[in-house]
Amino acid sequence: MSTPPTRPSAGLTAAQGIWLVAEREIGSKLRSKAFVISTAILLLAALALVIWGGFAAANNAGTPIAVTPDAEQYVADVPGLEVTAVADRTAAEAAVESGDVEAAVVADASSPLGFAVVADSSAPTQLLLQLAQVPPVVLLEPEEGNPALGYLVAVGFGVVFLLAASLFGGTIAQSVVEEKQTRVVELLISAIPVRVLLAGKVIGNTVLAMAQILVLAAIAVVGLTITGQTALLQGLGGPIAWFAVFFLFGFILLASLFAAAASMVSRQEDIGSTTTPLTMLVMAPYFLVIFFNDNPVVLAIMSYVPFSAPVGMPMRLFLGEAQWWEPLLSLAILIATCVGAILLGARIYENSLLRMGGRVSLREALSASGR
Repeated sequence: MSTPPTRPSAGLTAAQGIWLVAEREIGSKLRSKAFVISTAILLLAALALVIWGGFAAANNAGTPIAVTPDAEQYVADVPGLEVTAVADRTAAEAAVESGDVEAAVVADASSPLGFAVVADSSAPTQLLLQLAQVPPVVLLEPEEGNPALGYLVAVGFGVVFLLAASLFGGTIAQSVVEEKQTRVVELLISAIPVRVLLAGKVIGNTVLAMAQILVLAAIAVVGLTITGQTALLQGLGGPIAWFAVFFLFGFILLASLFAAAASMVSRQEDIGSTTTPLTMLVMAPYFLVIFFNDNPVVLAIMSYVPFSAPVGMPMRLFLGEAQWWEPLLSLAILIATCVGAILLGARIYENSLLRMGGRVSLREALSASGR
């Protein structure tokens, strides 16, 4: 059961009151064995996944290629290739188009190296590195990005946002209802204003959520460095930094609404009746980015919708689809929405917190007469 903090003196400022509540929220989570164990498991699983993925990418040898007779000399001493001999360039292009090989090496008189690589939508990086000198690349169907890598990055951003937002959002909701159910809230608001109590709860849980995000980012950097994936790390650095910034304001938005929604009920078993719409908003970006990670239109829309921008915009930055000004505009929209959500949530929280018994309707919660 939650215990009220020591009653502050009459001269306590709003900032001191917010920090008092935030410190209480942080302390209660860090003393919870369930929270500590679940966090440790999450971090270890993330580290194992990053290291495994890095080594799997590094060990991806045996690139299947087609080679014409007049180009065999260029790949004779190159290791890590599965060579299929073909009659001519036409046969080599047919093998690439059919998917039998990832690329083809053909003689090319116009190339200073004497040969060229023929690929479908993108040239295998492993092959280009193994050839030591990068030859001209002819793409039959040009396409940006690596679909498999893009999918993995989409899963990463989506899962982290989903887990962190749902975990801490649910924690805030349970804390609010527990304090109402046990009447602890009456002691709390006799010491500090209701809005100070809300601000402290949001800030305390935001600190914990951001700490997890930063640790996960550090794990990604360490894991990719250990496995030698420096090129991928350079490509992910900017999007990860933007993800942290967007997540900060996105979480504050959601945390305010979760606390407000929970204040409308007085029993733990009724929490779902008011927080389900918010849970759906948290889950939506995950499923959208999983199913539409290769759809520029859907990602563009997601990057400007406040609830999905923390996932959509970093994903577009990773794919190179966003202009330099787009994350700034999207962040401005998110911050404006965040301010509006805080004001709305504070009103609902203040009008519903001391109302016991049945569920408070949204109209009553928004009405000053409902206080």
